[in-house]
Amino acid sequence: MILVTGATGTVGRSLVDRLVAAKVPVRAMTRRPAAAGLPAAVDVVAGDLGDRGSIAAALRGVDRVFLLSTGPDIPTHDANLIREATRADVAHVVKLSSGRTGDDTATDPIPSWHRRGEQALRDSGIPGTILGPLGFMANALHWADSIRNRDSVFAAYGHGRIAVVDEHDIASVAATVLTTDGHDGRTYRLSGPEALTPAEMTAVLADVLGRPLRFLEVEPAAARQAILDHGLSEIMADAIMALRATALESFTSVVHPTVQEVTGVRSTSFREWATRHLADFARV
Repeated sequence: MILVTGATGTVGRSLVDRLVAAKVPVRAMTRRPAAAGLPAAVDVVAGDLGDRGSIAAALRGVDRVFLLSTGPDIPTHDANLIREATRADVAHVVKLSSGRTGDDTATDPIPSWHRRGEQALRDSGIPGTILGPLGFMANALHWADSIRNRDSVFAAYGHGRIAVVDEHDIASVAATVLTTDGHDGRTYRLSGPEALTPAEMTAVLADVLGRPLRFLEVEPAAARQAILDHGLSEIMADAIMALRATALESFTSVVHPTVQEVTGVRSTSFREWATRHLADFARV
């Protein structure tokens, strides 16, 4: 039995679907089971990474875990899951981390939070694997509203390049690691096949949509305020802006062949991702 945390998000849901298709027993832990909308074959249980009792209950009968945690509580939530996994004699934990934990100069919040989670896994003695995406193609969905209504993309750090990866490719790597041998102790940096700037991604979206789109670079302060306006905390707004600024460094622009090396299938291009998500950007 594989336990998936974060099972209703983009990566987690894709992973669950892959495991179900492969007829692998899967349990999903979520705060709101009734709203999960997961396949009937999934054992959906209530749980919260901040509640060790609910984690312990979710781990009964589980031998492998996909650990997905977010936000400032990543260190605590990872430690909670790993402690309970140790008690439950879990055989393997796969942690979705940040690709930037491998950059020693990256001292901003998100890689720092994930480093502490990674270290907790290493210290536990449980066989583990770290998956580190450099960036997510799915973050482009944040532009959907302005593309639909204003034919525009507004973003800071317009010259920064990130080798963003498709959420389905991350899930494919996770499914392979969870169901095959030879991955214990490995750290996999994950990227797509090319490093793109926001303007280049906008151009791809315009081509796929068949209509012109404008890219407008905004000041970091304005981008931070937009995050706050969406209801996120100041801690998260600062963390996200620090993350976006690292696109100006070379580390996130490196293309890694890991997706194909692990799964045997080439990584998805941003054009292919955009085509799959066409409806999210199309005018109503």
